[in-house]
Amino acid sequence: MLMYFYLCSFMFFSGLIVFASNRKHLLLMLLSLEFVVLSLYLSLFIYLEHLGYEFFFSMIYLTMSVCEGALGLGVLVSMIRVCGNDYIMSFSSLW
Repeated sequence: MLMYFYLCSFMFFSGLIVFASNRKHLLLMLLSLEFVVLSLYLSLFIYLEHLGYEFFFSMIYLTMSVCEGALGLGVLVSMIRVCGNDYIMSFSSLW
């Protein structure tokens, strides 16, 4: 159990480090956010499995994370159509 906790913590913090270091491209930021969501899902699943609870909440969490990913991809596509690239600094209405 402790090994899984360390694995989830490592995944979570490495995703946060990548998110903080790659602030140029929106696609890399979305990928690192999805990695953080995946690590949180893994920790939630292991926690619920260890305690013997039902996995209904994990399905709700997966549904919300898929909606978040779809919204992020929609923003990415609209940004590429308007600006021509996915550089954050070129999109002047964000800053």
